[in-house]
Amino acid sequence: MSDPVGQLRADAEALGVALSDSALAHFDKYLALLNKWSASVNLVGTRDPDEIARFHLADSLALLAHLGTARRIVDVGSGAGLPGAALAIARPDLEVISLEPVHKKHAFQSAVRRELGLTGFTPLALRDEDYLASAGFSPFDAAVSRATWAVPEWMARGTRLVGPGGRVLGMEGREQHELPAGAARHPYELGGRTRAVVVLVV
Repeated sequence: MSDPVGQLRADAEALGVALSDSALAHFDKYLALLNKWSASVNLVGTRDPDEIARFHLADSLALLAHLGTARRIVDVGSGAGLPGAALAIARPDLEVISLEPVHKKHAFQSAVRRELGLTGFTPLALRDEDYLASAGFSPFDAAVSRATWAVPEWMARGTRLVGPGGRVLGMEGREQHELPAGAARHPYELGGRTRAVVVLVV
């Protein structure tokens, strides 16, 4: 019998992340909301809740071990709110700004914030370059992105978003790229797949 939330708990524990009962309940609501919206909006590449729990939600949580002391985070090109919404659910103490310029995807993220009560998660329908030029911009502690650009391109974009000592975090699958100077690759296993978090401290 399918148990995506139970699988998520186990996968998170394997990554060194302990999820509270409250967080697991929120992830359950997230999956239900994603399933509802996916009937009309293409948000992720699969509608299988077990695959979403493992290869999207748990995968997003792999970033937590590499945030250091970061509390204010920007997620760029986040689609269905991954990893930003997942980080905000797992760590309610974080302030997460999620940039997603596609309005249907931004509308889904706004529904996630509203229906899950994620006060620390703020979706904005902006591109990173537009947000950088906005009057309200101030540098972040960490910038993250998942599956939007190749890691070297993302590292170059992300460094503009963080202050001195800030972190730029990217994610790699089987395809590895030559990393910029100072970046470090941190491999992990998830569902039989080897992936990696790439970290650059600015």
